[in-house]
Amino acid sequence: MNNITRLFDFPYYQLEKHKLPNSLVTKYDGKWVKTSTQEYIDQSNTISRGLLRLGVKKDDRIAVISSSNRTEWNIMDIGILQLAAQNVPVYPTISEEDYEYILNHSGAIYCFISDKTVYDKINAIRNNVPKLKEIYAFEDIQGCKSWKEILDLGKDDSNQQEVETLKDSINTEDLATIIYTSGTTGRPKGVMLSHQNIVSDVLMSAERVPFEAGKSVALSFLPVCHIYERMILYLYQYYGVAIYFAESIEKVSDNLKEVQPHVITAVPRLLEKVYDKIYAKGADLTGIKKKLFFWAIELGLQYEPYGANGAWYEFKLSIARKLIFSKWKEGLGGNLGLMVSGSAAIQPRLARVFAAAEIPVMEGYGLTETSPVIAVNDMRNHGFKIGTVGKVLNGVEVKIAEDGEILCKGPNVMLGYLNDKEKTDEVLKDGYFCTGDIGEVDKDGFLKITDRKKEMFKTSGGKYIAPQMLENAMKQSRFIEQIMVIGDGEKMPAAFIQPDFDFVKQWASRKHLNIGTTNEEIVGNKEVNQRVQEEVDGLNQKFGHWEQIKKFELTPDVWSVDSGQLTPTLKPKRKVIKEMYKDLYTKIYGTN
Repeated sequence: MNNITRLFDFPYYQLEKHKLPNSLVTKYDGKWVKTSTQEYIDQSNTISRGLLRLGVKKDDRIAVISSSNRTEWNIMDIGILQLAAQNVPVYPTISEEDYEYILNHSGAIYCFISDKTVYDKINAIRNNVPKLKEIYAFEDIQGCKSWKEILDLGKDDSNQQEVETLKDSINTEDLATIIYTSGTTGRPKGVMLSHQNIVSDVLMSAERVPFEAGKSVALSFLPVCHIYERMILYLYQYYGVAIYFAESIEKVSDNLKEVQPHVITAVPRLLEKVYDKIYAKGADLTGIKKKLFFWAIELGLQYEPYGANGAWYEFKLSIARKLIFSKWKEGLGGNLGLMVSGSAAIQPRLARVFAAAEIPVMEGYGLTETSPVIAVNDMRNHGFKIGTVGKVLNGVEVKIAEDGEILCKGPNVMLGYLNDKEKTDEVLKDGYFCTGDIGEVDKDGFLKITDRKKEMFKTSGGKYIAPQMLENAMKQSRFIEQIMVIGDGEKMPAAFIQPDFDFVKQWASRKHLNIGTTNEEIVGNKEVNQRVQEEVDGLNQKFGHWEQIKKFELTPDVWSVDSGQLTPTLKPKRKVIKEMYKDLYTKIYGTN
């Protein structure tokens, strides 16, 4: 089993190398229920046998949609893949229209779902998906078949040899999954990833992760329908990491304390929220405790790895770790020693302060089309540099095009987009995948992302604006929850800003200001606008005069995935937001 070539090889490798009593752990009715490595494999085989009896054949597609990560998802995944069929994971929060499109486009014949909310959405469009034969649910839902029916169908192991024959027939280059990109514009594209694409990425990434095999615990909560978390779950299985699935994003804080994980994956927005929560608690302290807290934070913000700040700094840092930062670790369960971050750039201040607190954030970079990791930081061997996404994986080749675009070649690059040769040919050129990201490789071999090629725009004065850089800088403000920079073809950059309403209310309370109670009243308040202006003015100083945000409008709506303003990876959907705030756009620029 040393030679892992297909995704379903991972649990068998774990069985051989690090047999776990708690390979997959999910909370049901308030109790953590453990599934051992052996049970994981046994149930996956049961699912394979049951699906065969349902008539599932090679290259059939089965959609799996779950509102939270759970043991059943992984069992279904392996059960489907062993039959040379394809798992089509779908984001649970997308619209009914997108569900209909994805199920029809992929040709899914069965759909496995988690709960009633998802069931109601699928049921509403079911008649418009002619190939869909049946829906099965992990939870008990009135009127919906249970996935336990497939487990019952597969109990009789007399067709296990048929499963083994199919497994043996699967090559590493065969299609394993179709993942639909959340895209900020247009219809989702079906990214075709082979077993080799994802397996190679897992094994290349494994070299960068400082796990002690068979002895770590992870808490998983980022959507497993996204390739980022899914690849990480295979990586955990490879290293014999016990995987606990958080109940929901809202309960992550409680679950961290219960599970006491050694590692979690996160996105920058989540890390910002964790930091803001810690910061708010520190602000509520008094006297010497408060002074110590902010002394430690100031020290953390100056952090440089590998003792670069000298012995006196390291001495002070050791005191800060003992007195202050150790409490941060306790609040995150006590054992957390590593956070892996992807999907967007992390603010350097967060990378510094968490590394100072001995909870380093390993920032990486990649796309669904690259399975996903292209580069990642590693604290060992001087492989960590703040403000970069680390060094390119061994086995992946990156070159920078003349216009600054990052081009990538390697075994992790997708097969193409399903039924879309035109779009495939646009991004796969001479063996290289065109990422659409602008970046550079520094003299030490670290990759730095500077912007999204498609999102860069020119003002009417002909100056290029990189909106992501501005947005990431502005989100350092506690007053700014979300921001979208605008100004394509206009005389200057401007922005729509969604304030952090909770923080703004706290600020107003401390200042004894009456700013109103509704979001509409708050965004219309003169003092609030002036205070946000101060934040924007301060952060603007990091940029050239032509790049600076000259005007902004505050928006009363809380931008979210469910409301349609953010993609599932929490990036702004630029077209949607611009359309939504046409009036504010006109207010900023006037009518053309």
